Order: sequence, then structure tokens, then C-alpha cells
Amino acid sequence: MEQNFSITGRTGLTGLLGSPVAHSLSPLMHNEAFRQLGLDYVYLCFDVKEAKLETAVQGLKACGIRGFNLTMPDKNRMAELADELSPAASIIGAVNTVVNENGRLIGHNTDGTGFMRSVADAGLSIQGASMTIFGAGGASTAICAQAALDGVKNLYIFARPASRFHQRTLRLVDTINLSTGCRAVLCDQADRAALKQALEKSSLLVNATSVGMAPDTNRSILEDASLLRPELTVADIIYNPRETLFLRQAREAGCRAFNGMYMLLYQGAEAFRLWTGQEMPVESIREKYFKR
Repeated sequence: MEQNFSITGRTGLTGLLGSPVAHSLSPLMHNEAFRQLGLDYVYLCFDVKEAKLETAVQGLKACGIRGFNLTMPDKNRMAELADELSPAASIIGAVNTVVNENGRLIGHNTDGTGFMRSVADAGLSIQGASMTIFGAGGASTAICAQAALDGVKNLYIFARPASRFHQRTLRLVDTINLSTGCRAVLCDQADRAALKQALEKSSLLVNATSVGMAPDTNRSILEDASLLRPELTVADIIYNPRETLFLRQAREAGCRAFNGMYMLLYQGAEAFRLWTGQEMPVESIREKYFKR
């Protein structure tokens, strides 16, 4: 990456917490945006597992970090550690962006808006349509909430009943059904018949789990690719590898398919705005780093 700026005594620190993070494009994206706009900030990655998250957050807070992003597996735990939550983060129960406001850590969630912008970029309108999603973690919850707000008519969520997020997902389903025009249903991930019925009605299928992410690239969340049909658009929030086994199955079935690259770009652009008060130069960043 081209570097035309220097670290100074006043350089503001931003970064990413999660595990693994070495593959992340976030440092390239944010540091290039800082460079282009002449902002005295730097963005670094910190490999932090959930068990060490509280200690890491307290240390970064003590050091005066301006803000940071969170990726798996830290998003849900951060919702408990933040001093305050935005309305979206409160509903979702997960945080992917933190802003340090004079020692108070404000938790936000920009995942849902980032994903829905990437769906629009793929040429799909989901208003009034049905959608199926795998996962019950922070990313899935954010996407489900935003999809319901954006006009999805039916939402089929497939997750493991033994998931530690099961009760939270049940509450999310109730909230969506009570407060939006969307009808949400939580299904057992192992229920093949229910999955078949959901996919027959859906325009969009999403993997919002980490299944298939590097280095475990030989797995797919979808065990039976015969359930796919060409009219279905398929998305995977994973972007490393660029083509997961799940996406390969989709393309071989004739589906339009895309990865999590633009979701990362757009959620990052919103985080950038929250930290700096300025708009990220999205078009140039996309051209330089984000090729699906």
C-alpha cells in the first residue's frame, strides 16, 4: 500500500479486534482513506479472542484509542462491555464499531446497512421478497434486523438450537414480527424439509456464519447443493477466500452469487464516518481494493 503519511505524536489510533484478523482488508481500506483525506490516524489489527476481549478493550480505552471495529468472535461480547449502545446495536445485541467519546465507549452496529448496500450493488431488490439466512451470531442478527426494516416480507433464519445465541434469536424474531411488516421464522439448521420449502420461496440465500472461512475452506454451510435453483441470489459474508465452497456450489447451480467484500467496504465507510466525521472516499477505495 502506498504510504504518504507519517506517524506523529498526535496520530489517532483505530483498529480491528477479532480472531483471526491477519487476513483483513480493513487496514488497507482505512489507512488508504486516511492518506487520501490527509487525516492523522492509523488503523491496526489486534488478534483478540473473546476470552481476552475485556482486557484488550480496557487497555485500548486507557491508551485513548479513537475507535475500533470488531469481527468474529467478539461482536456479541462487546455489546456487554460498551458503556452505551446505539439504538441499532441495542436491538441487535452485537457491536461491530466502537467510538471512544471522551472515555465512554459507544457501541454501534453498521453490519446490516453494509450488507443491504451490497445486495443493492448486486442488482437485487429485496423489498417484498423472501430471504433465507444461515446463522444466529452478530452478523446474522444485524442483517436480519436491517432486512426487516428494509422491507423483506418473509425471513427464514436457520441456526443450531444448541447455539448460545438461540434465546437471543428467538427474541429478535419476536421483535421483528411485532415491530415490522416482516414475518420472521426461526428454524433448525438440520431441518432439510424446512430449508427446501424456504428456498423455494426465497429470492436471497445468505451464509452469515464462519463456515468456509480460511483456513477451513473445504466446508460449506449447505450440505445439499441440489436445493439451489438458478433464480436464487446467493451471498456469503465471508471474503477470505473470495470464493467459498458455498459460493462455488451456488455458481455451479446457475445462481447469481457474491461474497462479503462490499459489505466490508460499506460497513467500514460508516465506521470511518463515526470516527472522523468525514465520508470515506468509497469509489476510489472500491476500485483499489474491492474486486469481487
